[in-house]
Amino acid sequence: MRPKIKQRHDYQFIFPIQTRWADNDMYGHVNNVTYYSYFDTAANALLIEKCGFDIRESPIIGLVVESSCKFHQELSYPEIIEVGVSIEKIGNSSLIYDLAIFKSADDNASAQGHFVHVFVDRETRKSTPIPQEMRDALNQFLAKENHQLMH
Repeated sequence: MRPKIKQRHDYQFIFPIQTRWADNDMYGHVNNVTYYSYFDTAANALLIEKCGFDIRESPIIGLVVESSCKFHQELSYPEIIEVGVSIEKIGNSSLIYDLAIFKSADDNASAQGHFVHVFVDRETRKSTPIPQEMRDALNQFLAKENHQLMH
C-alpha cells in the first residue's frame, strides 16, 4: 500500500539544499543514502534556526534512533531541492519529524519519510527531557493534523 504523497503545504518549515556532484551515483541520480543526509540537515536546521539550538555547546544533543524514506521521484545533480519539516510528535525526550523532499518547481514530494531524535546528555549519553523553551518553539511546527488535536 503506497502512502499518500505529501504536498509542500503540509510543512511549516522549508529548507533549501543544493545537490552536489558527489550526491549522484553511477546511475546518474542521487543515491538513496543521501536522502537521509538531506533529512538530517533540514531537521537540524529547524532546531538551530527556530529553537536557537547550539550544536557545539548545548548540554544536550539529539541522536538519531530511527529513520525511513519512501522514494517517489528521482533527484539528480545539479538541482535545488527543498526539504519540508514538520514535527509529528514531541515526546518527553524525543522528537519525531515528518519530512519530505521537493523539487523546486513541484508541490508533490519526490521522497518522504520520518526521523526520530532522542535527546541525551552530551557527556553521559543518558536520555534527558526536551527543555521547555525548545518545546515552545517546536509547537508551531507540529504537523497540522497533530496541532489541531492539541488545541
